[in-house]
Amino acid sequence: MQAMARGNPIPARLTRRLSWHQALHDGQREPRNGSRWLSPLRQWQAWRVERSFGHFLKDPQRRDAAMFFLSEVYGDHDFSRRDASVARIVPMMQRLLPASVLATLSDAIELDALTHALDLHMAQALEALAPRRKTLDTELYALAYRQVGHRRLRQRQIDLIVRVGQGLAQAVRLPGMAMLLRLSRGPARATGLADLQGFLERGFAAFALLGDAAAFLQEIHRHERASARRLFAGKPDPFGWDQPRKSAAGQRAAGKTTVRRSAR
Repeated sequence: MQAMARGNPIPARLTRRLSWHQALHDGQREPRNGSRWLSPLRQWQAWRVERSFGHFLKDPQRRDAAMFFLSEVYGDHDFSRRDASVARIVPMMQRLLPASVLATLSDAIELDALTHALDLHMAQALEALAPRRKTLDTELYALAYRQVGHRRLRQRQIDLIVRVGQGLAQAVRLPGMAMLLRLSRGPARATGLADLQGFLERGFAAFALLGDAAAFLQEIHRHERASARRLFAGKPDPFGWDQPRKSAAGQRAAGKTTVRRSAR
């Protein structure tokens, strides 16, 4: 058994990341989950992401993948019930899913846990910076972002966003993957992984229609890297909203947006 674990590190990685994810979302173990700033922060980040990438929604080929990214990849999920047994979940996932898909799930769980951890730090910083304020704007967000720091973790967060997208794009090309996902619905519900199963199915469906996934992911990566650099440097217009867009559409995302409560 130990030799098998050494030969295939994915199950051990999944176990660690699911346990970390559960701990971060446990209000008793992590009291910052009760911060009054956590919900406004998520709402503002949802608006920010949609404004930054709203032009994708106007492209029929990219719309479904864009919606998946806006609501799922940048989202906050409880991928497994906090009372679910990690020791029981991981072997079941091994039996149901190919190793490449398990690796993508591991990245998705790490991304969600890391994003939530950074949000907890942001909420704590906002409590100190703006104890009486009730609304968030770009200036206050950037100030909290710099105070929290963690440049390497922010870079890891952006890299994981792209890796999850790449993994889903590769899963679309696996023979029989759509049928396998349908067959795994029942076991996923029985072991408390319905949300994780739904994430996979929606991602598979969205990327099946995307076409050029590499160009789509490259634009997200380039924009998020540039935004992080400008945020840390204290530059005005950190998200590039005042700059002409260089995409083929040549349009800037502007105006009011619909806030998704659980998105980042």
